[in-house]
Formats: sequence, C-alpha cells, structure tokens
Amino acid sequence: MKKLTLLAIPAALALAFTTSAFAADGKAVYSDNCAKCHGDDGKGATKMGTKLGARDYTDATVQAAFTDAEAFKSIKEGMKKDDKTLMKPSELSDDDISASVTYLRTFKK
Repeated sequence: MKKLTLLAIPAALALAFTTSAFAADGKAVYSDNCAKCHGDDGKGATKMGTKLGARDYTDATVQAAFTDAEAFKSIKEGMKKDDKTLMKPSELSDDDISASVTYLRTFKK
C-alpha cells in the first residue's frame, strides 16, 4: 500500500503542474494573440474591440451563449459578418487555441 501511495503522489503533482502550465500557456497565447481586441480583462473595451463589436467575456450570459467547440471554430476559421472580416483565421496550433479558450472561460464572473 505504501508503494501505491508513493507512486500516486508524484503522479498527482505531475498532473497539477501540467494543468497549471496549460493554463499559463493559455494566458500567454491570449495575451499575445487576442488581447489587442478583446482586452487583457476580456471585456472587449479596446479601441479595436469597440470598433469591431467584441463581446464582453466577463459577462456570464455572453459566455453561456457559445460552446468551447464554437469558440475554437471561430478562432480557427475566423469570423465574418456580411462581407466584413471581424476576426481573421488563426494560425495558432490546435493546442494553443484550446488553451486560449480555456483561459477565456476564466473571465466569466
């Protein structure tokens, strides 16, 4: 039983560090690629965000209006309204997109 416990502790620590690293990566990806329009705080109140109508991701109602898969698709494929490009398709890796969506969810209040 002691051997099992001794093995479980490092495994749990590794998982915790991996999860923290993933969340930290999401913040870095968001900061580098999304904050210009969506703001560091996710409110979309930047000059570009206001111009393009970026949503306020601190609003629980706004966040409830889309799934992670929909957010992923919007980042991956971009967004258009009529003939106007609201967001260009991303060149980020799928892992980086997933990390940024996970980080985006932390803005909800």
